[in-house]
Amino acid sequence: MDNSLKERIREFISDNIQEQPVTAQPNAFWKNLKAVGTELWLDTGDMDEAEKIWTAEMTALTTNNTLVNKEIQKGIYDDFIAQAKEIVKELPHQQQIVEIAFILNARHGLRLAKKFGGFVSVELHTDTAHDMKAIVEYGIRYFEICPDQFIVKVPYTAAGLLGARKLREKGVKVNFTLEFSTRQNVMVAAITKPNYLNVFLGRIGAYISDNGLGDGSGAGERAVLESQRWVNHLTQSNPEPTKLIAASLRNYGQLEDLAGVNVFTMPTKVAAGGMTNLSGKFTSRLDEIYPVGIHPEAEVYFPEKLWEVTEQELELAKSLGQNCPQDGNELIDRMHQAGCSDMFPYLSDSDLNYISSDGKIPKHERWADRLATGELAIDTLLNLAGLASFSNDQAQLDERIERILKDH
Repeated sequence: MDNSLKERIREFISDNIQEQPVTAQPNAFWKNLKAVGTELWLDTGDMDEAEKIWTAEMTALTTNNTLVNKEIQKGIYDDFIAQAKEIVKELPHQQQIVEIAFILNARHGLRLAKKFGGFVSVELHTDTAHDMKAIVEYGIRYFEICPDQFIVKVPYTAAGLLGARKLREKGVKVNFTLEFSTRQNVMVAAITKPNYLNVFLGRIGAYISDNGLGDGSGAGERAVLESQRWVNHLTQSNPEPTKLIAASLRNYGQLEDLAGVNVFTMPTKVAAGGMTNLSGKFTSRLDEIYPVGIHPEAEVYFPEKLWEVTEQELELAKSLGQNCPQDGNELIDRMHQAGCSDMFPYLSDSDLNYISSDGKIPKHERWADRLATGELAIDTLLNLAGLASFSNDQAQLDERIERILKDH
């Protein structure tokens, strides 16, 4: 795509945004939580819902493929999509769809930025997840549209680790996403050095409970707090230390249980529930080590990989950060050579299809034998399932774009 078309697209995205900024009022409940060191982000793309909760203590909103898809499926952008078609009509058909999806993400992100005045995490199309060049290109384009407020979300893939590193080297703010363990975040912190990284804690507990391995209590929380300790250790001397996000809290009790973690991303229902049901007296829980609700017989599946980091993994992370691979294949090969193959296992097409069909939470019985041998790991399965889930939601958004393109 030539630069003149990129500029036309940038102008189209930014043109005639008329959102009126909200007047955010201070709130003692959130002030007390912020005082123990936690930044407060809302996890939604719904402007009306966000406005009901937004206060002066909140600093960002975050979207993803699922949340953006929910907004697009309301039909509020159908006319905008038809207009976008006229700009990108000379591109190949599939590229038109990917480009319009980018336009929609950027447009909605700009509306959120103008209305709420904070940072906004914007998402890459899932087609780019394994394409380092596309990650860098679209990340830079997001940055050029709104350099002061956009943070680009990059997923945990081999190409994502390297693409995000290049974006950081170019000064693009990065929110590295879809991590499910401390050891994954050690890799991210050492290789990529992003502004933010994540633990999707709710799905960790759900894997254990949904698959009958225990009640899952404490598992996600433990992965978050151990990640926080490691991220602090690895990045505190960086020019810009990396911050950990406890991503998409599942219940309002986690506001207390994880108080002091760098950042919370809160669905509006969780935020509202906290204000209704909690005292608002927060103390830092960063030194807590929560017990994990898992049956003893399930220990054979190495659940400790969710919150522990081996010396072998740490040395590999440092090596990859200091001598960065040239591409994703080299990164994966070096992981296998270092004896950490379960972090990026070689999987068949049928394996990937099973992961996609399972949904957000993999079916444990399908993978149990390979988990027990160490060929696979729970954090890796959850990461692959998360990316597949986002890809499915992206496909729904793309289908709506395609229908509108055909009708116009």
